Amino acid sequence: MTIRVLLADDQALLRGTFRTLIDSAADMDVVAEASTGREAVERARSHRVDLVLMDIRMPDLDGLAATRLITGDEDLAGVRILVLTTFENDEYVAEALRAGASGFLGKGINPDELLDAIRVVAAGDSLLSPTATKALINRFLAQPAPPGPHTPPSLATLTPREHEVVTLVATGLSNDEIAERLCVTPLTAKTHVNRAMAKFGARDRAQLVIIAYRTGLAPR
Repeated sequence: MTIRVLLADDQALLRGTFRTLIDSAADMDVVAEASTGREAVERARSHRVDLVLMDIRMPDLDGLAATRLITGDEDLAGVRILVLTTFENDEYVAEALRAGASGFLGKGINPDELLDAIRVVAAGDSLLSPTATKALINRFLAQPAPPGPHTPPSLATLTPREHEVVTLVATGLSNDEIAERLCVTPLTAKTHVNRAMAKFGARDRAQLVIIAYRTGLAPR
């Protein structure tokens, strides 16, 4: 199955570079381009895309606003957003996740990592670069801890292994890195992550990181 990609970036040279890279992969195809956030929303609707590679800083409508419009549209429920930006600060990371983005990467990523990220996000998983994960964590660490213990019922339902896996997710490790750390297969690691997400009611991996810090499961 071919992943249908929409490129949303106001720089034509970058769009051309990304198109050449993505079209070189046998399992994905660039079906449309957009130079503004508003065009991104319109072309996501008209081209039946699977994934939008979204820049943040664009004219007319920025990438964060465009992401909110796409993820808030029931007709575009299956469209995934992968934010690719030069600016990996905590404000942009938090806003992108709140807007419904499933991935957040810096433009310094290497070509193979970008293609893998597109596959991961298009498959329904979430992905944060180590820098974005650190920015997200730092943002929540800067906030005062809620008074008193905060242990939701779902926390008690985690198995010891799931507890360990969530703690590792909160440090920014990928499923492959978790698998290597725990000496299990990547599929097993992914299964533990998905079960923990289901128990917490987390929408995606990024939300699982936030929950881990809010509940104290990950140390502040």
